[in-house]
Amino acid sequence: MNETPFDPKVAEIVLRSIDQDELADLASRLVRIPTVNPPGDVREAAELCARFLDRAGFAIELDAAEPTKPNLIARYGSGVPPVLLWNSHLDVVPIGEESAWTVPPFAGLVRDGKLYGRGSCDIKGGVAAQLAAAAAIARSGIDLRGTLVVTEVADEEVGGQLGAKRIAERDDLRPDYVLVAEPTANRLCIGERGGVGIRVTVFGRTAHGALPWEGVNAIEGMARVITALQRELWPRLAARRHPYFAPASATISLIQGGVKTNVVPDRCSIYIDRRLIPGEQPEDAVAEVREVAQRALEGIPGLRVVVEAAPEWPGRPAILQSEDSPLVRTMTAVNAYLGLDTTLTGFSMGTDGRFFAARGYPTLIYGPGDPRLAHQPDEWVSVDELVDCARAYALAAVALLT
Repeated sequence: MNETPFDPKVAEIVLRSIDQDELADLASRLVRIPTVNPPGDVREAAELCARFLDRAGFAIELDAAEPTKPNLIARYGSGVPPVLLWNSHLDVVPIGEESAWTVPPFAGLVRDGKLYGRGSCDIKGGVAAQLAAAAAIARSGIDLRGTLVVTEVADEEVGGQLGAKRIAERDDLRPDYVLVAEPTANRLCIGERGGVGIRVTVFGRTAHGALPWEGVNAIEGMARVITALQRELWPRLAARRHPYFAPASATISLIQGGVKTNVVPDRCSIYIDRRLIPGEQPEDAVAEVREVAQRALEGIPGLRVVVEAAPEWPGRPAILQSEDSPLVRTMTAVNAYLGLDTTLTGFSMGTDGRFFAARGYPTLIYGPGDPRLAHQPDEWVSVDELVDCARAYALAAVALLT
């Protein structure tokens, strides 16, 4: 898009309505509310967001599949299409070992221009930026020819079934454009990698630990499988590349096995977190692992292996939208106007964006923070990035709804 898709005079009116101090305070207050998932109780955070947008003039709805996991749906504008939907999530992951933190995980500390705490980067800073942008639209007094919908949801960190999936399936929303806040350093992510969970189980035969030759050791069999995967499959995945994404990858993230300290183990299982780039399919990823695992145990009497998609994560392909879509062109122009990076890229982690994309809604992932800081001790986000993000979201609304 060569021309700026909004009236600069209107844009500046909206941008002046974004209050940096209010934004930083709002983000800090959200971080101070522990919304660790599990258990994922986001009631207090959802109510804080609802009160903020209610004061700004939004129509508020709290929709919950479970009492402790409400999803905020806030509407503003004409009530008719086009509909621009902003989405982010209120739940956060556990803090891990607290001794690894040098700041209190839920203090919401702002120091040297950075907001610290669990969820600051992933993604309560982005939530606060969306709220500040929404309030700026309302305060500016501009007329919207369409409808702005702000959704701050529960449940993203454990799959999103009670959060964004529930929102995306509502027939009364049907967005024309979707912006999902995740830590992208305010870069334009036009897709995300897919993934599938793969469970590999090796079966052997028990025996007394003092007589190992009477049994067949499943753990030792699994060691052969893991070695084969590292030698044969992992390099193959690393060579698969896409211009917008990190390479295809696989991580052995769980292992279980054994019966008792003095028993030859007859069973060992691993869980593989397999991430997919465009062109890869979940069922093919499972078949690749199966082929390598079966070959690794060929000729070893008493051992067999079962490879299957994990029921809790049966898989989904990567999502990617056209570089020339109206949403991508608009957000490229927005970042150009703000002096931010206009390079198109993809997101390596999973997001709630997949639920909207699966229903055919144009979806772009955009938010403040370095994704490498997510889920880490001393997680932080720059206040300047929060402001830039709020400005970008506000301009997106000006461009698409005025």
